[in-house]
This record gives sequence, C-alpha cells and structure tokens, in this order.
Amino acid sequence: MRHQIDNDIKAYIFDYGGTLDTGGNHWGQVLWRCWKETGVPADEATFREAYVYAERYMAQPGVVIPEDTFHRTLLIKLSLQLERVGQPQYISQLVDMVYEQTVQHMAHSRDVLMTLHERYPLALVSNYYGNLQTVLREFRLDGLFSHVVESAVVGVRKPDPQIFRLAVDRLGCEPDAVTVVGDSFGSDIMPARQVGCRTVWLRGEQWTDAPVDETVPDRIITDLKELL
Repeated sequence: MRHQIDNDIKAYIFDYGGTLDTGGNHWGQVLWRCWKETGVPADEATFREAYVYAERYMAQPGVVIPEDTFHRTLLIKLSLQLERVGQPQYISQLVDMVYEQTVQHMAHSRDVLMTLHERYPLALVSNYYGNLQTVLREFRLDGLFSHVVESAVVGVRKPDPQIFRLAVDRLGCEPDAVTVVGDSFGSDIMPARQVGCRTVWLRGEQWTDAPVDETVPDRIITDLKELL
C-alpha cells in the first residue's frame, strides 16, 4: 500500500544532480539541448556516447578534486565531451549557457529548501565526484543540510539502497518518517522505497523512455515548490 505524504513526516532527503540543479531533468537531456542550441555539429547518438565517456572518465580518482567548484566541474565535463567528438571550440559558449541555467535552477531550489529547512531536518544523497560540499557553498546551499551523503566519500553509489540507509540513520528517524525527493525513478525512488522511505518523484525529462510504474512513488510533482 502506498503511503500518504502527511504531517507525520520528520525529515526530508534530497537527491542533488537532476533534482536541485536542473528542475528534474536528466543532465544528459539538459546538455543535449544546449549542444543543439549552440550548434555543436553532432547527432544525438554521438552526444550520448560522449556523455557516457565523460561521466566514466570523471569517476576516476583525481579527475575532480574536493576543491573544484561546479563551474570547474562543468568545464571538465564539457571539455571531455567536446574533445571526444572533435569540437573543442564550442567550450566557452557551452559552459556559459549551462552554468547560467544551473544558477537559475539552484536559486529556485534554494528558496524551496530554505522554507522546508525551517520545519524539517534535511539531508542530501548524491552520486557525485567528491566535491559536493564545495558546490553547495558555491550556490549558497551550505548550512541547509544537516547531513550530506556523497557516493565518492562513503563508497556507495545509487541505486544501492545502502546509501539511503546511511542518510536515514544519520537523521535518526524511522524510514517511514522520511520523505525522499528525487528525479530518477530507478536511482532515487526505487531504492528509497526498498529502505522504507516515502517518496516524491520530481518527474522531468528522463534519459530513456523506459516505462515505469507510476503507482510506486507516493507523489509525483513537476516543480519542487509543490512540496510547499
């Protein structure tokens, strides 16, 4: 039986990438749209291969360091992608476009999080590169999360439910009193449900068109402000 999102919620856990920084859209979709807008001469299949290549490369130790800002991380990511397809001349235009969009999304997310922070403890769970604390300071989100559980730091990656168990344990709550908010059905909603948390799916553009069971999440939203 699906839970209801009601007044007995004690805490929230948020995903980061694709939830707070893109308005619910998969980063692959965001970047492909920007590639098209800036005129990078590549088809979608070529872009997707470059996207996966860059993500795997960046997961290697030392590629991203803890002091790297999001802007620096974005520069690394897009440089790898564009070099993969032989179009490095688009880097400056592409970085500027993507960063400006991200700043806008993060400002919106910050407004919602600040309101929730007044009522609930908040935690963050993310598959990230080890520099998430620096990124949070960059966007003035530091101080809003009582716990940050980052894959590169704890050694567990979504969709392993253990990463959500770590966050629930640090919050000191029972799982069914915690609501997990994320954009990825497979990496956020499903593992959070396995742990016993309630779930809110921030549904945006997905990486694939694979069908999902929309009865699984307790709630589906298209804008974080609906949490308020």
